[in-house]
Parts: sequence; structure tokens; C-alpha cells
Amino acid sequence: MTTQEKAFEEIYRTNYPKVFRLCLGYTNGDDALSKDLAQEIFIKCWQNRQSFRNDAKVSTWIYKIAVNTCLLELRKKKTVPITDHLKHLEASEDSASVSKEFQLQQLYQCIGKLNTHNKTIILLELEGLPQKEIAEIMGLSHEAIRVRVHRIKNELTQCVKK
Repeated sequence: MTTQEKAFEEIYRTNYPKVFRLCLGYTNGDDALSKDLAQEIFIKCWQNRQSFRNDAKVSTWIYKIAVNTCLLELRKKKTVPITDHLKHLEASEDSASVSKEFQLQQLYQCIGKLNTHNKTIILLELEGLPQKEIAEIMGLSHEAIRVRVHRIKNELTQCVKK
């Protein structure tokens, strides 16, 4: 294995879980489609690794590719049905677990109703990315991201309460 392959393997190991969760948000929890998208994203990263200029963190570059890939997939499908999602969560006899699964399902449904820009912003926020990095990915100011995150959280809170 070459040095470049080893370095990419480490990047893949570090970033795959985050990219997969981002894909889950775009696909309303469709596990199989999210895995396919995550794989496609890392193939694109490998193919375009020479274009990375070190202007930003590698993770920011990967997220840009992930967001664009997910948006492209959504455009192809037009809409992703919400039924039968979150199959990756095991049904449990424990009522707390069932309640948590239901809340998570509601959250994915509400995120699915957001416009594509707001969906991207909140999924990156939920992933724990710093808002300055989200601003860089989205091409917006940090202040604009702060305001949008606040508004999106309020919108999601209202949606989940319904």
C-alpha cells in the first residue's frame, strides 16, 4: 500500500461515520441509500484528491463533496419517501428506546421538510461542525449561519411538537 493510499485510508476511517450520518439526514434515514451515497462520496474524494489545495481542512472539502453528492441524488429522485425509514434502528421492547426511535423518526421527517439549504445547514450543525466551517462549506457569512441555525431549530421544534 502506498503512502497516499494509507493517508486516504485514515481520512476515510475518520470521516466515514460523519459522512454516513449526513447522508442519513438527506435520505430521511434510508440506511442502504445512505451507505451507497457515502461510498460514492469517498470514490469522488479519491478520484479528485489531487484537486485538494489545502485551503481548508480535509473534512470541509469532504463535506462539500458530500453535500453536493446528496443534493444531486435528491434532484435525481425529486423526493425521497418518508415511509419505512430508519430501518437501521432496531425495534425494542424497552419503551424508552421505542420513544427515542419515534422522536428520531419525527426529527428526520421534519428535517426532510426543510429546503435544501436549511437541510444542509442543520445536518452539518447536528454533526457537530463549527458554524464557521459550515459557513465556509455553504459560502455564507458566519453571522448568516448563526441566524439560520437559530431559525431552523425553532422551525424543527415546532414541527416535532405537532
